[in-house]
This record gives sequence, structure tokens and C-alpha cells, in this order.
Amino acid sequence: MRRFIKRLKFVFVTAFMVLTLVASNEISHFKISQENQTLNACVINNSTSCLEIYKKPILPTPLPNIPQTEQERFLSVIATNLPEIPQPNSYEYILLRAYGAAFVDPDPTVKFPSTVVFNNERETQIFQTNLTMEKITGTSNCYLQQSAASALNKARSQQNIPLKSGYGASDCTRNYATNLRFWRKYANKYTLDKVREGKETAILGVVAPPGASQHLWGLAIDLRVSNAQQRQALYDNGWFQTVENDIPHWTYLGVNVDDMPNLGLKNKVVRGISYWLTPI
Repeated sequence: MRRFIKRLKFVFVTAFMVLTLVASNEISHFKISQENQTLNACVINNSTSCLEIYKKPILPTPLPNIPQTEQERFLSVIATNLPEIPQPNSYEYILLRAYGAAFVDPDPTVKFPSTVVFNNERETQIFQTNLTMEKITGTSNCYLQQSAASALNKARSQQNIPLKSGYGASDCTRNYATNLRFWRKYANKYTLDKVREGKETAILGVVAPPGASQHLWGLAIDLRVSNAQQRQALYDNGWFQTVENDIPHWTYLGVNVDDMPNLGLKNKVVRGISYWLTPI
């Protein structure tokens, strides 16, 4: 009986060892198979850099830091205020190139039209009715959007900066009729068609086509600036010249001069005047 029990124990222990060895061999075979597959892939791809791939984690390859162009930065920035960018070479795109710098303003309280040009007085009035306006201190009837007015009032408290006309209304926010009147003063009946066709652009630095003036948005004013101190006060409060060759015309951007490159605007000095222009 004792011999039988000893034999039974021997058989049990032997079977257990055999099963353990078989299981261990299967696991090792599986690992080796996996490693062989990895190594085979490396050989097929003719790469030695992945021989150690099973010893360290695979990290994603970082994308190169590709800098945006001025145009890409500008269009990206203004998309917040102008969701539908006009098609290149269209009349609206020509106007955006001439007057679109204002759209970089990051202030959420500043309102912008959904298009770069109003078709008539009614469209202009609908937009202007929803603006929060503030009077420019010391004027008779000069109003701008609140943020623009507050910034200009601060600049004028630091330096004496007179309006172009000296008193008000037409230098500040205008209606469609005033915009049209100024256009007819400087342009003839053929000029607008030439602008639409891209054949005439010089006029855009003198007067804006009907419905396209920044003055309609409550974000532009005509000033008489004659020294560096006045200019610096305006710069410090977010006001800049953005329409090439329109010397009295100042636009509220609500940013610092150091921000300009990040916004995509390009600096151009013309006859001593520093303009910040769109890059499109």
C-alpha cells in the first residue's frame, strides 16, 4: 500500500513538472514569435532603428513647426469678426484689402458688419442701430463705438488732438448718405466700375466707395495729427493709420503696436507716415 502511494506521488509530481515545462515553453515560444515578427518587419523595411522597438515605447513623431504667413495669420484672426471671407479678386475682397485691418480688433464688445460693404442706407441703419455709442469729449456731435470712443478720449486727455474739421459729425461715425456724398465729390460715374474690376485702387486711399467706409462701423475718425507725441498717444490707446495715403484717417484696432506681427498686419511707411496694412 505504501509503495502504491509513493508511486502515485511520483507520478503526480512528474506530471506537474512536465505540464509546467510545457506551459513555460509555450509562453517563451509566443514571446519569441512576437519578437521575430517585429524583427522581420524591421528587416523587410530595411531599418535598423526599430531593432530595439520592443524595449522602449513608440512615441509619435512631432510635426514640424511651420510658421504661418502674414496672410494666413491675418485671415485666421479676422475670421472671428468676419466669418465669411470674400473670394479673392472679388469686389468685396478688394475692399477687405483696403479697409479690413479693423477686423483684427479682439474686443468682444466691438461690433462688426457681416459684410465689408452695405448696399444702401437701410442696411447701414440696421447695423448702426445695434451699436453702443459714446460721445467724443469736447465735440458737438461726434460719436464712435464705446470702446473706440473711450480709447480716443483717453488719448486726447494725454495730448491735444483736434478733429480734422475741428468740430464733429462728418469726422466720426457717418451714415450711408454722407459716405455717398464724399464718394461723388472725388469720383466720377465710371470710377466704381473700375474699382470693381480691380483697375482702379488709388481712389480707395482718398475716399471709400458707397457703403464701404470704416466710418460706417463707428471705428474710424479723421484727425489733425502733427507731431510724434500725438501719434504715440494714439498708438498707446489702440488707434492706428490703416488706409494707405489717407493721412487724416485713423482706425481703432484696440491692440498694441507689438501685437501687429502676430495679427498679420504689415507695416509700410509712406512719405513719413507709418501705416498698418492688410497682407492680402
